[in-house]
Amino acid sequence: MKKKVFFLLFLLLSTSVLMDGCGSQESSAPSQEAENKKSEWVEEENGEMKMNVNVNGQDFIATLEQNSAVSALVQMMENGPVTLQLSDYAGFEKVGPLGQSLPASNSQTTTQTGDIVLYQGNQIVMFYGSNSWSYTRIGRIDDLTGWEEALGSGDVTVTLSVED
Repeated sequence: MKKKVFFLLFLLLSTSVLMDGCGSQESSAPSQEAENKKSEWVEEENGEMKMNVNVNGQDFIATLEQNSAVSALVQMMENGPVTLQLSDYAGFEKVGPLGQSLPASNSQTTTQTGDIVLYQGNQIVMFYGSNSWSYTRIGRIDDLTGWEEALGSGDVTVTLSVED
């Protein structure tokens, strides 16, 4: 009789341990999936996030800032590329509606050629000149070769996407 009781206790304890182990694997799966998605954005060893910027068919890479506006933009791009129509403004920038508002953390800043900023929470601005205003920084083009020529003097179509 003692052998049966001992065997049943052993069986119950073993089943409990196995069930607990299975449960913890299931709960860690979504966090692993989220971590894999996050790692798609981290291309550099130093942790910088990169984004493709296609201007009228010409490709550029931008290094992104670390702020809530960028996080929201990244979430948009996870659903697919974001295409924008930008118009020339004042001979130093292209500006266009994003289609939704992002969290803004504006600060007075002087932009440079290649800067990408959020204006009024819902417009993307890309600079080929300099300006001082209150913006939320999104990122900066890494290599400016051909940047001013790509933006040109008229309207442009810009597509933002995950860097491959």
